[in-house]
Amino acid sequence: MILAFDYGTQKIGVASGNALLGTASPLKALPCKNTQPNWDDIAALLKEWEPEVLVVGLPLNMDGSESESTARAKKFAGRLKGRFGMPVWLVDERLSTREARERIGIQKADPRVDSMAAVIIAEGYLAGDAQAF
Repeated sequence: MILAFDYGTQKIGVASGNALLGTASPLKALPCKNTQPNWDDIAALLKEWEPEVLVVGLPLNMDGSESESTARAKKFAGRLKGRFGMPVWLVDERLSTREARERIGIQKADPRVDSMAAVIIAEGYLAGDAQAF
């Protein structure tokens, strides 16, 4: 079992993934306040789902370079690892929001998009497209 996160400054998309089946499902997105997650919400998810691995989407520019968003996602990944002592992996999430919107069939802002992007991140991890943090 894995939990995947699409970190954003206003909300964090979340998905659960099953390595045995190679599938992922969206969970409810978590709100952020002043770019900070509610760590108690994340702790509750970890208690409920008991994942073996945490996966965080790494927002890179199209040319593969890093941005301010990349640094924020890495900081979030580091805090997950430090707070919960679990393995954390990073997955390139370029174009995941676009793909999430296509899967949902909506192009405007929709609360489901963030967690669908987390599904895509989880699928990337399950397909072996991840790097250890």
